[in-house]
Amino acid sequence: MRSSLIALTLDEIDGVREILPRIDRAWCDQILVVDGGSADGTIEWCRDHGFDVYVQKQKGIRFAYLEALPLITGDVVLTLSPDGNCPVEFIPAILRKIDEGYDLVIGSRYLGTAKSDDDDLLTGFGNWLFTATVNFLYRANYTDAMVIYRAFRRELIEECDLDKEESYLLPERLFGTVISWEPLMSVRAAKTRKRIAEVAVGEPPRIGGKRKLQIWRWGASYYFQFFRELWFWRRTSDIRRR
Repeated sequence: MRSSLIALTLDEIDGVREILPRIDRAWCDQILVVDGGSADGTIEWCRDHGFDVYVQKQKGIRFAYLEALPLITGDVVLTLSPDGNCPVEFIPAILRKIDEGYDLVIGSRYLGTAKSDDDDLLTGFGNWLFTATVNFLYRANYTDAMVIYRAFRRELIEECDLDKEESYLLPERLFGTVISWEPLMSVRAAKTRKRIAEVAVGEPPRIGGKRKLQIWRWGASYYFQFFRELWFWRRTSDIRRR
């Protein structure tokens, strides 16, 4: 299967200079940088060094994914942030799991002896709580349900309606933010009994830049979403069969 690596950037010039050159272009068939409107030279550096760059038109991480969908050529999508948090040497191991037949492979920060060097007390507790909640509600076995570093079959996007506005609009309106699709992907992959695996990668400290995390708004939105999913969403194919 063809694979596409999507690197999400927003004012990450220090990170991209250090991280993107470590990615062996033989690992993936496509590398696409999706940028949220950087003003620090990230876009120019990436283009100057031969990376395809798409600059998103609408702000918010989920729009980065949705706008880039028509440009993705792979059957498998691998997403990461080139800010130092996602150790790129694990890309081949993550993609091998997809080749073994898994639908979703998580680059876990917490599996086994792996740990996050970027967590503080609040984010560490939040990641544990959110993952434990997903596991309890949906009979899953994640160690890291929230992380951006993951690979999945392209078909999973449509099968889990991750490209549909209605999957996000209510929590975004309630809490005044724009959220991403990773937590919802974890929920719906578990809910539909997709084959899920994890690879222990850990999380090194970020390199430069500023953390974009909206702790309270995103946290509230995702937690609301976890419980709403208990009754809100069913696959279109399941509805049609009825």
